[in-house]
Amino acid sequence: MQTLASYACVPAQSRGRRFPEAAAPTRSDFQRDRDRIVHSSAFRRLVYKTQVFVNHEGDLFRTRLTHSLEVAQLGRSIARSLGLEEDLVEAICLAHDLGHTPFGHAGQDALNECMKPHGGFEHNLQSLRVVDRLEERYPQFDGLNLTFETREGILKHCSPANARLIEAREPEGVARRFLDGTQPSLEAQLCNLADAIAYNAHDVDDGVRSGLITMGQLCEAVPLFARYHDATLADYPGLMQPHADRRLLYESIRRMLSDQVYDVIDTSRAQLAAAAVRSVADVRGCGRVLIGFSEEMRAGSQQLKQFLFRHLYRHPQVMQTMDLAQQVVSELFAAYMVEPECMKPRFVQRALQADGLSARARVVADFIAGMTDRYAAREHERITGLRLLGNA
Repeated sequence: MQTLASYACVPAQSRGRRFPEAAAPTRSDFQRDRDRIVHSSAFRRLVYKTQVFVNHEGDLFRTRLTHSLEVAQLGRSIARSLGLEEDLVEAICLAHDLGHTPFGHAGQDALNECMKPHGGFEHNLQSLRVVDRLEERYPQFDGLNLTFETREGILKHCSPANARLIEAREPEGVARRFLDGTQPSLEAQLCNLADAIAYNAHDVDDGVRSGLITMGQLCEAVPLFARYHDATLADYPGLMQPHADRRLLYESIRRMLSDQVYDVIDTSRAQLAAAAVRSVADVRGCGRVLIGFSEEMRAGSQQLKQFLFRHLYRHPQVMQTMDLAQQVVSELFAAYMVEPECMKPRFVQRALQADGLSARARVVADFIAGMTDRYAAREHERITGLRLLGNA
């Protein structure tokens, strides 16, 4: 059994669920949260929602589901070393992308543009809507009725305007920290960093596999990657052979990930000691994030992120596909606003009962955000007669 640090969240001391439930006989509240997330419809749909490459572009590229699993693995490993609550970390990691649209950030940007007159669209807020309202599994309540601590971790970013709206519905709830400047739990802080670590590593892998970036480019522009690439070759010179490039890439990424994990553990331990935190309340009130990289690793990680932004996310081939993906989302939104009857029945009912145009737009956004890449592409083709994205 794991021994928790004094500043870890303890299931028995959870702030509870919005709708009270009796405790389970064999599972903690955070274990139940994790299990509810894994069994949700939104979690299953992540397998056909992509990160950078659209679903039809290849079978081995990461999806939101594989990304979430990798984030959870990193999160649990670090949590165990720091004495944090592993089940809570895993629950947050597995749920953090439930609100993402099809087609990655391109889909999110397109949907946000469509929703600007109606309050905008934030994928973190949408993830909270999924677990609070949109999942339909239980007769007693909408959503999954997760604990406060899991919901707080899911809502890792939130605009002040949306924070005020949530606070009005849920006083002193999950959005309060965005208004008073307090910090979330260490488990939530850890999930934020595990997300970034996983994102950079697997986008290097997918980017090189796709042929859009090369290890040579990475070594020239990103000292962080070059360090592990060169160390790998020093230990295994045979990997210089062309047929061994997959092993060289994997080992370089593996070493980079391991060092980043150890860096987070060592740096966070030092920061926790310096801040003299002894409880969850101390963590929330300390005024700064305590889970993080050393300055050197943070700078290297940021440099890698900037390289990926310029050379992968903004690669002409990726941009061409993303432009088409944004067209799909925008045209679906316009079509459903005019003819909500084209949506699935439960969304049709909500749209027709909506009080005003903005309320209808939110229903349409909920429907589109829940789509997988291939379902969105098929729906767009059905409505417009245009096939924009491969053989979706």
